[in-house]
Amino acid sequence: MLRNIRLTVSYDGTEYQGFQAQSHTDRTIQTQLEQALHKLTGCDTNVIGSGRTDAGVHARAQVVNFLTASKIPENRWALAMNSLLPRDIVITDAQEAPLDFHARKSAKRKTYRYTIDNNRFPDVLQRRYRYHVPVPLNVERMKQALQLLLGEHDFTSFCSVKSTQKSHVRTIYEAELHSDGNGVYHIYVTGNGFLYNMVRIIAGTVIEVGLGKRTVEQFAELVEARDRTKSGITAPPHGLVLWQVDYDEAKKS
Repeated sequence: MLRNIRLTVSYDGTEYQGFQAQSHTDRTIQTQLEQALHKLTGCDTNVIGSGRTDAGVHARAQVVNFLTASKIPENRWALAMNSLLPRDIVITDAQEAPLDFHARKSAKRKTYRYTIDNNRFPDVLQRRYRYHVPVPLNVERMKQALQLLLGEHDFTSFCSVKSTQKSHVRTIYEAELHSDGNGVYHIYVTGNGFLYNMVRIIAGTVIEVGLGKRTVEQFAELVEARDRTKSGITAPPHGLVLWQVDYDEAKKS
């Protein structure tokens, strides 16, 4: 009898070519998970992720699931997997889910965090996880710009031209900027789904607002423009973390 196992995975994406498996490399999170599962169960297993993080992007709580006939107890999966995975990939939770649970299709909300180090000099110990912007930022204007993203919009202006999605309409529930009080700012964006490079383009464009390169009014026009050529830079991947994925309570056990 097949079981559906759900894992929560944390990883430092610096050394990986993103989450999704690729034919030319084994340096992806999905491949590393599948290789560990093969060693553990002796079977080829397809791992489904809640989202495809890009090369260099990290995850605090990526959610994956897979079907298996293995009888390994629910409370042993995390320890067993972690003993076989590289040190920069860690399973933080494992549980048996209903057979119809699907890490991507069952997800209701996803939250990403983008971190900006606005100090004069970067913190060398955090360089893998923060985008260093040494020029002063107008934080209030950045917060105003983020609020313009709330609701349902066509986010073509904040989507890579390489996107293959048929629709660029998404709903953003929350978009906030928080300070840790030490010159470090975190942009949190929560929505029902995200497009290719969407959060990184949002972050890059909001940073331009903070630098005075564009006004809040111009940012508002950009939301309606549906034109990627008019938006800002794609912020570097190392500042981005898949922070949280939410599901209906009924799907969690």
